[in-house]
Amino acid sequence: MIRVLIADDHPIVRHGIARMLEAESGLAVAGEAGTCADALEAALRDDCDFVLLDLNMPGRGGLDVLQELKRLRPGLPVLVLSMYDEVQFAVRAIKAGAAGYLTKDSAAGELVRAIRQIVGGRRYVSSTLAEPMAAYLADGGREVHEALSDRERRVFALLVDGQTVTEIAGELALSVKTVSTYRTRLLRKLRLDSTAALVRYALAHQLGG
Repeated sequence: MIRVLIADDHPIVRHGIARMLEAESGLAVAGEAGTCADALEAALRDDCDFVLLDLNMPGRGGLDVLQELKRLRPGLPVLVLSMYDEVQFAVRAIKAGAAGYLTKDSAAGELVRAIRQIVGGRRYVSSTLAEPMAAYLADGGREVHEALSDRERRVFALLVDGQTVTEIAGELALSVKTVSTYRTRLLRKLRLDSTAALVRYALAHQLGG
């Protein structure tokens, strides 16, 4: 029997996952946690064999909890369950010690399949991220933003700081069209689709202005 701890700050999500797992043979719910502190405390007890961890919970931060778990219970498999479908979040989670990364919009069957695959000793990445993850690894695992030019980095930083294209154009003495071109180029290079995704990328990589 695989005893799963569900760590997510949304009760509806936790309860939905719990019902799903309880309907599966060989899976049981060891407990639920709604904060990072509760998740860490519960995971350090000996009554769970597997952790489903949301990275966005109140407290110190999901990645910090993940790293602490891997330090204190290195053999405990952790599957990150996240709302973010950008590859950089999956990469950071895997680097921090996660055995897998699954987006919350994945089908219920994929969650069960991911748990069983990880318990079997393999890693699992959400099917929607498999191709971009492969491209990342083929590139030698280098962070995409490291290849940005100085001007691209500056535009990136200003966008993340909340400035509009017009404001950036004024600050850098460029035309609005040129700044818009830089923004489009940034999104293409980082494999993102919006300014909001740029902000999430910056947060994931601790990039500031």
